[in-house]
Amino acid sequence: MDDSEIQRRLETLRSEHRDLDAAIAALLATGSADQLQIARLKKRKLKLRDEISMFEDQLIPDIIA
Repeated sequence: MDDSEIQRRLETLRSEHRDLDAAIAALLATGSADQLQIARLKKRKLKLRDEISMFEDQLIPDIIA
C-alpha cells in the first residue's frame, strides 16, 4: 500500500470515527438509549482508532537514532 492509498484509507476511517461519535451522542441525547448498542458503537470506535493509529504509524518513517 503506497502513501496515497494510506491517506485515502485514513480519511475514510476518520470519517467513520466521526460518524460513530455523532451516532453515540445522538443515542445518549434521546435519553432512552440502548446501553448494549452504545457499547457496541464505542467498541467499534476504539477499533477504528487502533486502525487509524496503525496507518498513521505506516506514514511516519522509522528513524534510528
